[in-house]
Amino acid sequence: MSDVIWIVAPLHVLSALMLIFLVLLHSGKGGGLSDMFGGGAGAAAAGSTVVERNLDRITVIAAITFGFTSVAYGLIF
Repeated sequence: MSDVIWIVAPLHVLSALMLIFLVLLHSGKGGGLSDMFGGGAGAAAAGSTVVERNLDRITVIAAITFGFTSVAYGLIF
């Protein structure tokens, strides 16, 4: 059991920090706090670029990893 914790714990912390960082990298889509601070002007002009799609994919992978490690923590403890 202690060997599993040494694998799950760093992966959980890393995926949590990565998920926070990746969500903050996303551009605002309008109507939220990003518009309040002037971030919405460039979002309409940018469109859906390759970088945004790859950022979406990496964010989904980080979220799935975080979800699996959260379930693993629940099963361990």
